[in-house]
Amino acid sequence: MKSEERTKKKIKKLSKSLGDIDIYKSNERKKSVNSPFKTSEVIALLILTCIVSFLMGGLVTYRLGNKMGVNLDSELAVFIENYEYIVNNYYDKIDKEKLVDSAIKGMLGTLDKNSNYLGSEDNDFSKSLEGKYKGIGIQVYIDDSKNIKVHSVFDGSPADKAGIKAEDILIKVNDESLEGKSVSETAKIIQSQKGEFSITYKRGDKEKTVKVSLSSVDLPSVVSKTIEKDNKKIGYIYLSIFASNSDEQFKKSLEKLEKEDIYSLIIDLRGNNGGHLTAAENIISLFLDSTHPIYQIESDGKKSKYYSKGKKDKKYRIVVLVDSSSASASEVTTSALKEQYGASVIGVKTYGKGTVQELQTLPNGEQYKLTTKKWLTSKGKQVDGIGIDVDIEEVLDEKYSKNPTEENDNQLQKAISEAMKE
Repeated sequence: MKSEERTKKKIKKLSKSLGDIDIYKSNERKKSVNSPFKTSEVIALLILTCIVSFLMGGLVTYRLGNKMGVNLDSELAVFIENYEYIVNNYYDKIDKEKLVDSAIKGMLGTLDKNSNYLGSEDNDFSKSLEGKYKGIGIQVYIDDSKNIKVHSVFDGSPADKAGIKAEDILIKVNDESLEGKSVSETAKIIQSQKGEFSITYKRGDKEKTVKVSLSSVDLPSVVSKTIEKDNKKIGYIYLSIFASNSDEQFKKSLEKLEKEDIYSLIIDLRGNNGGHLTAAENIISLFLDSTHPIYQIESDGKKSKYYSKGKKDKKYRIVVLVDSSSASASEVTTSALKEQYGASVIGVKTYGKGTVQELQTLPNGEQYKLTTKKWLTSKGKQVDGIGIDVDIEEVLDEKYSKNPTEENDNQLQKAISEAMKE
């Protein structure tokens, strides 16, 4: 069972950059404006075209030409005034784009811990949430001999089709040697290639060169299997993250398990600290029909209920495994299945993140996330800073950390016992 634990650890690594966040997607979501101007240019235009006409009651009115007036908060007026002063009076050259980025970072830094600046769209956070990236589908590490060694190969990826396997040592990309290169340097070299290129690797004492091309590669977020005990089949699905394609992976795994006529199902959300709220909605909808509310959104003092999109209720027993790192979308899923389906929750109290973030992309490709709403359980219970109580408390035994096998996973064993009940 150690290979399965290695697989689970692998996909945990893929999603560890996520942090505690839910990305909210709905018709209410504000869309980023794709302006033909840079942010700094927009502000510069405002400064050049706006004339201060009066200051009264904490508002400054700027007149754009002779046609319209725009009311700005006095605080914003102070910002624009000082932006102009800094740009015009600083003794050296100024990167205006960087100046504005720093201002946005500073604003986010005064808010809650879940609102923060992410940087370029091409970041680990975005890749984790997207559930895919452009590459050849391998994970590598540096071994004790300073070699670039393949840790794992994703099924169906260009590397998999080319015959590259785990434990192979990468030697060259085209004619560029990888000797002495770091993991990040190797990744950059591979991802900078255009069209078909060659990779030379070593397996045992033999070297081989294969041709590959960059392709869109799905990041795995689901591990599933059937556990047989006392002539009963228990389905097991481990979900590491709620990426944009996790619901598709989950659905395929569930359909495969149901074809095996499972008696009950264990959903393992331990260590899963969130992701796309829509992925959670779609997964919950696999088990509940549309008469069931699955969570509520609280904004501006108003509450709105959101319902399952499913067509029918499942009938088998469900057990959900959680821990103190299960957060956000994991808590949405756990609470909905607990309150609306009657699922049993085993482990320890969840993290307690009951807020929703929206991801915004600036014209220069930089991104930030902002907390915009609070979510409640389907029955209106608060989660933020509180967490979700388990039905059966089971603390993970230290034996598991020393020897991570299914037999030593006492939380899983407790879930199996619960799933066996009539």
